[in-house]
Amino acid sequence: MLRLSALVAAVLTIATAVSAEVVAYRQFRCIPISEYRDKMKAGWIGQIAGVSWGAPTEFRFRGKIIPEEKMPKWTDDTINNAFGQDDLYVEMTFLRSLEQYGLGVSQEQAGLDFAASKYKLWHANKFGRDNLRKGIAPPDSGHPKFNSHADDIDFQIEADFSGLVAPGLPNMAISLGEKFGRLMNYGDGLYGGQFVGGMYAEAFFESDPVKIVEAGLKCIPLGSQYAETIRDVLRWHRLYPNDWEKTWNLIEQKYQSNAAYRRFSCDTRNDFNIDAKINGAYIVTGLLYGAGDPDKTITIAARCGQDSDCNPSNAAGVLFTTIGYSNLPARFKARLDESRVFSYTAYSFPKLVAATEKVARQAVIADGGMIASGPRDEDYLVIPVQNPIPGKLQQCWKPGPAPGVSGFEGRGVKPIGL
Repeated sequence: MLRLSALVAAVLTIATAVSAEVVAYRQFRCIPISEYRDKMKAGWIGQIAGVSWGAPTEFRFRGKIIPEEKMPKWTDDTINNAFGQDDLYVEMTFLRSLEQYGLGVSQEQAGLDFAASKYKLWHANKFGRDNLRKGIAPPDSGHPKFNSHADDIDFQIEADFSGLVAPGLPNMAISLGEKFGRLMNYGDGLYGGQFVGGMYAEAFFESDPVKIVEAGLKCIPLGSQYAETIRDVLRWHRLYPNDWEKTWNLIEQKYQSNAAYRRFSCDTRNDFNIDAKINGAYIVTGLLYGAGDPDKTITIAARCGQDSDCNPSNAAGVLFTTIGYSNLPARFKARLDESRVFSYTAYSFPKLVAATEKVARQAVIADGGMIASGPRDEDYLVIPVQNPIPGKLQQCWKPGPAPGVSGFEGRGVKPIGL
């Protein structure tokens, strides 16, 4: 354990004096590990709450707003409806790879772990895992040449872990997207997950939804259609700050009805749309128009329709991270069964929190930060400020060549036990 320098110690003293708010100072941002843990726990609770609340409406409203009276009513027991949800247990597979093998886990091992999973999958996840099981190595498993669903929502709905283990480290979230997101996605399908991961990374230090969305936007190529989507929603929110349904209609006109923005959608025969872009727009609509209110954020993201459990799960996860577990309304946490294990995983809620913190400590050190003892002998994460460096622009309808990685089979790497 390192002792803080006098300079950083002074910053932490100031932070402690102002109600434990996180203070940025030159090249570093500092956060007590206890506060990191509190926010990270809330991030998981947000995902659990969002998917539990929205699950009964999933894809039942396509190309239309869910009427307010059709939204399920939240009860304290609703929180326990998430244990069998794919957008939770898939990302826990990735977290488990990191926990078992460390941040340096190879993409090959990550692919083997995903291929060994026993849960049911759909769309990009299914095609990616099928490819891996056929011996198509990552990242080819997510390349449009082999995966006709590569622009679908899949990595977006399971990228939350990449930001929860990377507080204030957008480049770590981007890197984890390159490793895990390419198992099943490419182009905008990948960028959706990196955008979500970048928002989580910032949510440990920022509470303004606009600034959090802008931080996520910096993590993806600006020339992508996904980035264009997010810029549009930000602009429409500025123009119509009190009318989310107006923004929804503008999203519908451009990203549902215009074929130019569905060039790699897996199904354009009807109103069904699992493309990452339009569902990402609904995440942002919930965050911006929810204005920091948990119930509004979840219900608006859900009422946008389409994947109306995954989108509020992402939105609530980001928002709840800003709030912190200790400050959440009791109705979102009091009845959670912490002894229950999430389907197909090794994790109860306490074990999930412990695994996430374990990886986050590694991430901070790996990206040039440190864990240091500060005032009152409390441990802090000292995190270097990063400028996000997005990957190169790729789009599914005009992809680059598949890398053609060979030798995925028979390498003697055993999948971990899940």
